[in-house]
Amino acid sequence: MAQSAQTQSRTPSNGASAAAGAAGVKSARRAAKKPAPKEKGISRIPGSRSSRFWPYLIPGIVMLVWIIIIPAVWNLYLSFTSYRGIRPPQWIGGENWSDLMKDGTFWVSFRNSVWMIVAMVIIPILLGLILSSVIFDVVQKKFGPKTASVMRGIYYFPQLLPISVAALVMGWIYRPENGAFNAILKSVGLGHLQHNWLGSPDTALVTLMIIMIWIQLGYPVVVFLSGLQRVDPELYEAASIDGAGWWQRFLHITLPSIVPEIFVVALTCTIAALKVFGPVQLLTKGGPGTTTMVPSYYSYEQFFQTQQVGYGAAISTALTVVIIIVAIIFTAVQEKVQSEEEES
Repeated sequence: MAQSAQTQSRTPSNGASAAAGAAGVKSARRAAKKPAPKEKGISRIPGSRSSRFWPYLIPGIVMLVWIIIIPAVWNLYLSFTSYRGIRPPQWIGGENWSDLMKDGTFWVSFRNSVWMIVAMVIIPILLGLILSSVIFDVVQKKFGPKTASVMRGIYYFPQLLPISVAALVMGWIYRPENGAFNAILKSVGLGHLQHNWLGSPDTALVTLMIIMIWIQLGYPVVVFLSGLQRVDPELYEAASIDGAGWWQRFLHITLPSIVPEIFVVALTCTIAALKVFGPVQLLTKGGPGTTTMVPSYYSYEQFFQTQQVGYGAAISTALTVVIIIVAIIFTAVQEKVQSEEEES
C-alpha cells in the first residue's frame, strides 16, 4: 500500500500532464521564435559567400546581353525606321506602326495564331491529360511499367525529330499526287475524297493544325506523367476500393495533383504557338494566299523577300510584346492559384 501510494504521488494526473504538454508546446514555440545565439569566434561578412559565385555568372550575362538584349533594342529601333538593309536606316517615327494597325494580312496572321494555340496548346493538353492518366492509372497497373514506358516513348517520338524532318514527312503524307493519305483513301474506296490538303484554302489551315497536334502531343504527355510520379499510388487504390471509377479518379486525384505541370505546359506551348515558323515555312509558306500566314513568317517575309526591314521589325516587336503579356498573365494566374491552394 505504501509503495502504491508512493507511485501515485510520483505520477501526475491527466490534467496536470495536459497542462505540462501545453506548456511545453508554448515554450517550444517561444524558443523557435527567438533568434539563434551567435557563435563566438565566427565573423560573417555580408555578401562574402555570394560574391564568390558572381564570376560564374559573367559568361551567361554576357551572352544574354549580346544575343538577346542588344538585338531586341536594335530591332525596336528599326521598327521606327525605313530600312532596306543596304543604306543606313532613316527615322520615320511611328509610320510602320500606323501601317501595321491597318494591315489586313497582319491581323489575319494573328487570327491564325489563335488557331495555332488551339492546335498546339488546348488540344494537346486535353489529350495529354487523358493519355497520361490512362498510361499511369490503367496501362502501368495492368501491363507493367515497361509497356507504359514504351507508350510514353512512342508519343514523345515526334518531339525528338527535327522540325524540318517532321514537316517534310507530313508533307509527303499529304502530297496531292502520290501522298500516303490520298492513297489510303483510294484503297478503302474513298477515292472521291482525294484532295490537295495543304494547297487548298479550304483545308490548308486544318491540315496544318493536325500536323502540329501530332508534333506537339508528346510533350504534355511526358510532362504530365512525370508529375504523376509524385502522386501516392495508395490514393488511387483507396479511391478504387471506395468505388470510384476512372473518371472520378481523374477529376479528383489526377487533375489537382498536376496543376503546376499544366501551367508550365500551357505557358511554354502558347509561346511556341505564337512564334511557330518552321512548319509554315516548309509546308505552306503562309499560303494559299494568307490562309496559313502567321506573324513570325509574315515578319520573315518582310525582312528577306520584300526587304522592308523596318516593317518586319515592327511585326516582330509586336509579336514580342504579345508574348511578354501572355507570359505575365500566365505567371500571375499561376501564383494566384498556388497561393489559394496554400491558404486552403
